[in-house]
Amino acid sequence: MRLSYAGKGRRSGSSAWMVMVVVAIAICSLSSVGETKVDDAKPGDTRPARVETYQVFYLIHANNRNDLNDIQTDLRNMLPNARIYGVPTQNAISVQGTQEELSLAQKIISDLDRAAKLYRLTYIFTEKDGSKQTIVQHYSMIVVSGVSTVMKQGSRVPIVTGGAGGSKDGWQTQYLDVGLNIEATFDGVRLKSKVEQSSVSEEKSGVGLQDPVISQTMLEGSSILPEGKPVLLGVVDVPGSTRRQEIEVVAEVVR
Repeated sequence: MRLSYAGKGRRSGSSAWMVMVVVAIAICSLSSVGETKVDDAKPGDTRPARVETYQVFYLIHANNRNDLNDIQTDLRNMLPNARIYGVPTQNAISVQGTQEELSLAQKIISDLDRAAKLYRLTYIFTEKDGSKQTIVQHYSMIVVSGVSTVMKQGSRVPIVTGGAGGSKDGWQTQYLDVGLNIEATFDGVRLKSKVEQSSVSEEKSGVGLQDPVISQTMLEGSSILPEGKPVLLGVVDVPGSTRRQEIEVVAEVVR
């Protein structure tokens, strides 16, 4: 029996020893894995960690959403690693990035957020009868580069509607603008304009005695307009006569 107990003790000791060896191997294996992760790092990589902050830039001269979008697009192309968000309601751009990226963003915005140019557009209406010049009229308007501007000159003509069967019951009065209407958009190179002239004709309407007949002439299109040089937009005939009207425009820088 003693020999049996001794043998059992030796077997138990051997088992314990084997367990200790397995644990030791496992510990060595875990240590090797950790060292492998460290060894995976690129040697000689001494770049500092990326430290980011943020700043909100408020635009001063950008007066429409297109201007904000253009500046925002330029920032995203120039600073691909930064986070850039436009806030149209605040007319601002929020930028998150490194201090160097924020400095560059501020410089870009300062270069792009400039006061828009102002131009004076002068429309010249020259009326001719054959080779004889009869009337010359000038109309000038100040426009902001890229912004549509409208100028109107004329009268409001009342038009009565309703009153079936000649009765005055239910009559309503509406007003129609009659005269000269000029709409222009100029960006320093290209001019998009619409010139509309209307007047009350002497011809009577067959619908009702109170309904006037409106004569109308309209010239609309785009042109390349060099500064300081008049450009002919078109020539229109004056209805019921031998006269014609030439319409020219010239642009000058105000600011």
